[in-house]
Amino acid sequence: MTMDEFSQPDGLQRLSRRDFDRLARFIHGTSGIKMPPSKQTMVEGRLRRRLRALGFPTFGDYCQFLFDDGGLDGEATAIIDAVTTNKTDFFREPDHFRYLSETTLPKVIARSGAGVERPLKVWSAACSTGAEPYTLAMVLSEYARTRSRFHSAILATDICTEVLERAALAIYPAAMVDPVPVELRRKYLLRARDPRRGEVRMAPEIRTMVRFGQLNLMNETYGLDHDMDVIFCRNLLIYFDKATQQQVLGRLCEHLRPGGHLFLGHSETIAGLKLPLRQVATTVFERN
Repeated sequence: MTMDEFSQPDGLQRLSRRDFDRLARFIHGTSGIKMPPSKQTMVEGRLRRRLRALGFPTFGDYCQFLFDDGGLDGEATAIIDAVTTNKTDFFREPDHFRYLSETTLPKVIARSGAGVERPLKVWSAACSTGAEPYTLAMVLSEYARTRSRFHSAILATDICTEVLERAALAIYPAAMVDPVPVELRRKYLLRARDPRRGEVRMAPEIRTMVRFGQLNLMNETYGLDHDMDVIFCRNLLIYFDKATQQQVLGRLCEHLRPGGHLFLGHSETIAGLKLPLRQVATTVFERN
């Protein structure tokens, strides 16, 4: 008997290396996310719910259904939703939002009239449950208070449909909004009538600033406007290999207006990639 044949306490057999490799190839090809062998236990744990939901007694049966019996087309979204990591926080990497307000916005307004002569277009790629685009909405709303006629539009996309549904609700545990400055909480957050729920919701004026949509950044084309002024794509590239980073960032640049700014996560770099970008601040880049 091999180690793969031992059962888990809940009665499900372990995911075999062969089936993990098949799943890893699918996940990487579909989402660009690397799935090294060290991720096998994580994949196994996150897909266990799918086996129960569909009534498969073993991972072998589930993978046969996916790869041999034509079940993959209908199950693809559920797999990606299950394995995608969706860590997000309000005002995560706060230096970026200060730079946006103090430097990026005045610069793009002066250069192209964005926000005054036309709406400023901001795209939050890989938006997860919405903390980033709603943070952007609060920052832009505050900026509008200092400049008359300033207006903006935020597009927020993610590959995971489950997190997009949660983002559209705009309801969060109260503890999650601790990083939001107190004065912004007073203006833009609504507390549940029943304090025992411990939840807050974004105010209507913030919710209406954000439009959510499903998008896989691995798609060859995105079907979006090609004149974004600001793109946030943070803490996603770390899951991609260099070739995938080049492809995804190249496509993002195609949708970024010359002079527009691209914000990456603080642990990410474009070193070694050929892109029409120049660095203007820590992990902030301007389109040539």
